[in-house]
Amino acid sequence: MPPWDKPAPASVQKGETAKLKVLVTGGAGYIGSVVAASLIDNGHSVVVFDNLSKGNIHAVPKGATLVVGELSDSAILQATFREHRFDGVMHFAGFIEAGESMELPEKYFRNNTCNTLALLEAMQEQDVKRLVFSSTAALYGNPQRIPIEEEDLLNPTNAYGESKLLAERILDWSHRIHGLRSASLRYFNAAGASAHLGEDHNPETHLIPIVLQVALGQRKSLSIYGTDYPTKDGTCVRDYIHVSDLASAHMLAFERLGKAAQPERLIYNLGNGRGFSVREVIEVARRVTGHPIPAVETPRRAGDPAVLVASSEKIRRELNWQPQHAQLEEIIRSAWEWRQQNPHGYPE
Repeated sequence: MPPWDKPAPASVQKGETAKLKVLVTGGAGYIGSVVAASLIDNGHSVVVFDNLSKGNIHAVPKGATLVVGELSDSAILQATFREHRFDGVMHFAGFIEAGESMELPEKYFRNNTCNTLALLEAMQEQDVKRLVFSSTAALYGNPQRIPIEEEDLLNPTNAYGESKLLAERILDWSHRIHGLRSASLRYFNAAGASAHLGEDHNPETHLIPIVLQVALGQRKSLSIYGTDYPTKDGTCVRDYIHVSDLASAHMLAFERLGKAAQPERLIYNLGNGRGFSVREVIEVARRVTGHPIPAVETPRRAGDPAVLVASSEKIRRELNWQPQHAQLEEIIRSAWEWRQQNPHGYPE
């Protein structure tokens, strides 16, 4: 058993005694599929709602029911809620490419903000009061301090981050006015793979899978976007977190929302608390894969902060969350093993 497939800590394994029915929007995508699989492994019933524009039907975990549809389609969404009588929702159905959001901001506000509102309206109509929201460290923009804490200034530098911030503000008001129990989990850089589920975007924009595509000979080289940042080697620094550790945090947050005596509004950063530069990621990948992985220096991309590193002390303290796969080499190795087994990602 590879280390990234070790059983979750006992507090997560135990889960809730009652079997729950959970809607997972975006459950055919990278993080959503891993969380959906974790829910099923913990004995819950899962319905995946996905338009498959970014997700893949082959990533939907065995045992989940798939509904193909748009969150903006109120008829399909309402019918899904009426048929299944959900106990809660985990919401992953968002666009995530920061660079693209600076070219097509309306695409991000429509999907990430407006469709979140549509989902909340459907939940309210069916009296579903528990939601875990896939948020992002992009809310912080260029941080005033490192590591970043949840109370720090929210000042996105790209439309992607702004679209998620607006969605969080809607959650705040839904909590105050309607008693919605919700948790916003602000990811830093999700990476790695489980034995059967990995990262596969089309087009691919994330550093680690692009690096591995170069190692497999599917790209001649990768681009380093900016080498003049105020960091130790001039390249951007990011905090990488294994996707299985993200899944365990979702399980703990979902469980907490169900146990609290009063409706709660939870906000947590999710990261390992250590940053790695683009050059460092490439060097570790070279060791893991045994390939040279050529890199080409190119100008900065709009909206990229120099450093994003999380303080996750709050979720560690309040929910007893502990990352199990914090080493960058372990994260990259898990992604590399999945990519070797699935060199072209999921089947079309």
